[in-house]
Amino acid sequence: MSGESAARTLVIETATAACSVALIEDGRVVAARHEVVGRGHAERLVPMIAELPDGGRAARILVDVGPGSFTGVRVGIAAARGLGLGWDATVRGFSSLAIVAAAALKAQPRQRIAAVLEAGHGEVFMQSFAADLTPLDAPVSLPPLDAAAVLGETFAIGSGTYRLPDHVTARADALPDASDLLLLPPALADLDPRPLYGRAPDAKLPTKKVVG
Repeated sequence: MSGESAARTLVIETATAACSVALIEDGRVVAARHEVVGRGHAERLVPMIAELPDGGRAARILVDVGPGSFTGVRVGIAAARGLGLGWDATVRGFSSLAIVAAAALKAQPRQRIAAVLEAGHGEVFMQSFAADLTPLDAPVSLPPLDAAAVLGETFAIGSGTYRLPDHVTARADALPDASDLLLLPPALADLDPRPLYGRAPDAKLPTKKVVG
């Protein structure tokens, strides 16, 4: 791997309707791509990476591990692991909720913020953060009414805010963007590169029957 590639970090984000990549070098974003693709992550991700300088080649890869779209999260992680093997690169993860909160706090500092992303089954993924991005609770999947009750007066940001009831007025729509990775504290950009679902899987293994 060249010296330039060794100093780079490739960021992959595919957990929501957006698909984005960014190449970071010397503490700055040197190139980035961001598209709202819906369900087209598998088709767009590799071409987007290929459009980056040197084909996105880097010594470190950071990938969004969720929570978010089951398929989108797995597409991103699979790509990160594959490139990591091919490039002999370190692969680590970050959370979709944290990066959305980080971008919102940069735009307007607040004492507390809640990232709210769309989840399946009519629910939303939610997690609250302090002004310095310290997580105040664990990511959860909740029905919108329950999420609104937990929110109280906390400002909500993310793609799932449209599901919240009308009385929640302190909210704004947003999608994760790989180019915002530098806003995360180091501890939030060093997660295990495996899916963070935010709730138990829908499919469960059958329970063995006890005979006798």
